[in-house]
Amino acid sequence: MRLGLQVSHFSWPGAPGSIGPTFGRIARDAEAAGMASLWVMDHFFQIRGIGPPELEMPEAYTALAFAAAQTSRIELGTLVTGVTYRHPGILAKTVTTLDVLSGGRAWLGIGAAWNEEEHRGLGVRFPAVTERFERLEETLQIVRQMWSDDDGPFRGKHYTLERTLNSPQSIRRPHPPVLIGGMGPRKTLRLVASHADASNFFDVGTERLRATCDLLRDHCAQVGRDYDEITKTVLTRMSLSESGGPAPSGEPTMSVAAAVDKLGSLAEAGIDDAILGMGNQTDPDAYRLVAEVVRQVAGLTAAGR
Repeated sequence: MRLGLQVSHFSWPGAPGSIGPTFGRIARDAEAAGMASLWVMDHFFQIRGIGPPELEMPEAYTALAFAAAQTSRIELGTLVTGVTYRHPGILAKTVTTLDVLSGGRAWLGIGAAWNEEEHRGLGVRFPAVTERFERLEETLQIVRQMWSDDDGPFRGKHYTLERTLNSPQSIRRPHPPVLIGGMGPRKTLRLVASHADASNFFDVGTERLRATCDLLRDHCAQVGRDYDEITKTVLTRMSLSESGGPAPSGEPTMSVAAAVDKLGSLAEAGIDDAILGMGNQTDPDAYRLVAEVVRQVAGLTAAGR
């Protein structure tokens, strides 16, 4: 099992001036601790559940490019880009550029979008859910074509591209891996089975995660896809400390042993990799404990693998 880090809160003391130095240090600390990936949300307003919309929210791909310059190994992606935010051809160019400039470390994390408030606020059209999923499927087809040798036209229901030229091409071949976020049993998991290299689920408990993995396995069988080709990831909250006291966010922390036990349970439910949201992500001392967790869970494999 590999561990990643998601940074979703940027309203640190001294913001906005502190955002660059703090985020850069987080990226370097995560890499030094052996974490495999670094993720940011692709939102323009802060989302409910984390804070009011007025809190600081950097643009995702600019933030990832900044993190790329601060690091040399850790992989970089959005968790996840809403399909409505960027034209598919521009999105493919953006992710390709991140991949080229980072030396082949970019992911495309993508989903059907949900935050109507920021769409309305910034004047971005927010179609009905059926259309958003149609656009998601066409976007997945377009980016795959742009990462191939075919620079011909694409004509779909929602998008028409006269020439899918993408130069320079990505360093990672055949393309940066594609992660689809969401757990919808009919549409989302079908798209994962058909188009994705990885899925991302919320930590809804081991029984529901196991059931979701079983549903994905069924979709893979229906489309003739090898289920084991798809990396199953989960986004989970986990703040580490030796004392067990509360993190700066107020949430409880857990010991290394408790973290390893939790991650073991996720592996038994069918999860390959865990992406952590850490309430003490700005504490350099926390990454010493993260490094120990990384070491101990490296041998964990998902159930049935």
